[in-house]
Amino acid sequence: MPYLDLNGERIYYALHRNRSDGAPVLLIHGAGENHLIWPAGLRRLPEAVIYAIDLPGHGKSAGRGYSTIEEYTDWIVSFMEATRLDRAILIGHSMGGAIAQLCGLKHPGRVSGLVLVASSARLRVAPQLLQLAESDFSAAVDLVSQWVWGPLTPAEIKQLGKQQLLKIRPEILLDDYRACDAFDVRDHLHEITAPVLIIAGEADQMTPLKHAAFLAEQLPHARWVAVPQAGHMVMLEAAEIVTRAVEEFVHEGAWRPA
Repeated sequence: MPYLDLNGERIYYALHRNRSDGAPVLLIHGAGENHLIWPAGLRRLPEAVIYAIDLPGHGKSAGRGYSTIEEYTDWIVSFMEATRLDRAILIGHSMGGAIAQLCGLKHPGRVSGLVLVASSARLRVAPQLLQLAESDFSAAVDLVSQWVWGPLTPAEIKQLGKQQLLKIRPEILLDDYRACDAFDVRDHLHEITAPVLIIAGEADQMTPLKHAAFLAEQLPHARWVAVPQAGHMVMLEAAEIVTRAVEEFVHEGAWRPA
């Protein structure tokens, strides 16, 4: 799998080409995560060229990470320039969805379409979680591990998720949460012109269903899918449903320029 040197940092991304002329797709993970948060079906999506990124400081990528969504957004554009991608469909989970939205606002020419998974136009982080992320990393991981899963998730999956989150450096997780907490584009959603697919879990405690409904109401070219019994990790909890919805979005070609 490829690495590239970007802004003096060694960056990892998984690249999968189902067809050389397929739709370019960037998978952008959320706070404290890495590219493996995406199910295999999405990382190998038919009719697409998939770039599953480890953001700086996450997963196998070097770097310090960032503390604002704006910095992450500029980094995504730098990544696209480095990999010679003019335009792409951006698929983002939670914080990754915030990055995708801001790309749609700041760099519309770079965005063919957006898929927002368990995300929101305002990603407020619970004060309790922010405080724990500053003072007690393991307690913060315990708390978020309780909140992110839906009611049907097996205990062993929850434990694996917790183990993955414990691998992130505490300062990276804290900066991610700070970036999320400061993010707010509610007044600008109408300016996003790209086609948008919104995917939400009906049992999401981190970004409740009302946030997806608000996105669908305010975005000019959006539709949404609500997944019963799924929580914040909807793409893992309901991998087949999510992958099918994204595949249809890509296959329809609604994102293609006229």
